[in-house]
Amino acid sequence: MITVRKAEDRGHARHGWLESHHTFSFADYHDPAWMGYRSLRVINDDRVAPGMGFGTHPHRDMEIITYVLSGSLQHQDSIGNGRTIGPGEVQYMSAGRGVRHSEANPSSTEPVHFLQIWIQPDELGVTPRYGEKSFVSAPTGDFNLVTSKTGRDDSIAIHQDADLWLARFDSGQSASYALRAGRHAWIHVAEGEVTVDGRPLSAGDALAIDGASKLEFLAHQPSQVLLFDLK
Repeated sequence: MITVRKAEDRGHARHGWLESHHTFSFADYHDPAWMGYRSLRVINDDRVAPGMGFGTHPHRDMEIITYVLSGSLQHQDSIGNGRTIGPGEVQYMSAGRGVRHSEANPSSTEPVHFLQIWIQPDELGVTPRYGEKSFVSAPTGDFNLVTSKTGRDDSIAIHQDADLWLARFDSGQSASYALRAGRHAWIHVAEGEVTVDGRPLSAGDALAIDGASKLEFLAHQPSQVLLFDLK
C-alpha cells in the first residue's frame, strides 16, 4: 500500500522569525491521522530568519537529526558540543536521559533552511551523544546511508532500527531502492521534483510505503530525497 502526503496538507506555523511546515503533528498542529509513521515522529521543514533561532531548551528520549538545505545552522548543547553546519551536512543528537541545546542562524543576512527529524528510540534513558556527517561530496544518482542501528558503512549509529538514506539527483538521473520483506519506507522530497514508481512528487511531498519490494526514482530537476527504511 502507498499513501501520499502532499506538501500543502502539512501543518504550517509562521512566527515572524520562523516559518515551519510539519509533516506530522507538532506543537500547536494536531492531526490524529498524522501522529508519525512507525518510529518516525517528526519531520519539520524549517526556515529561520538571519540572526534568529531556538533558544536553549531541553529534550529527552528522542533521536534528533538535522539536515541543512541552505544557509548555516549553529548548534550548542549541554554535553559540550558546539558546531556550525552548512548545506549537505547532517547533525545528530541523541537526547537520551536529558540534554539542553540551542539552534540558531549565525548569519546576519541569509536565512537558513533545514529539516529537523525526530525518531523514537528503542531504548530509554541512554547516555546522550552527538554525531555529524557531510554529504557535500556524496555522489549524485545514488542512495547514501546517513543513519543505521549499527553504524554500518560509516553511517551515524542511532538508537533505533531506522536506516535513513539521502539521494541527491541531477536532472534526468534515476535510481532504484529495494525494500526488504517486512520493512516499511517513508519517502520525503526535500527539494526538486521526482517521480517514485510513476507518482509525481514535489518539494515537501511524501509517500508512506507498506509492502513494496522495489522502488524506482526519476528526477525531473535537481532534487534531494530522504528515504527512511523502518521496521
